[in-house]
Amino acid sequence: MNPRKEETISIRTTAEVKHLLKLAAIQQHRSVASMVEVLVLEHAQKQGLKTVLEAPISTGARKKPHGTD
Repeated sequence: MNPRKEETISIRTTAEVKHLLKLAAIQQHRSVASMVEVLVLEHAQKQGLKTVLEAPISTGARKKPHGTD
């Protein structure tokens, strides 16, 4: 069963990139959103990137909120 999709991504891009994305989606008989997912997953696989469950993203030490110790 596929995980429930709950996240949203919004990007600004050029008309050319948007057009290419639409063409790729049409060629693959996919929606633009589905095409973005495929492209990201293919890139991640080629680069050896791991999912959050496999390798959590580290942003360094978290700072304490001001005024708390």
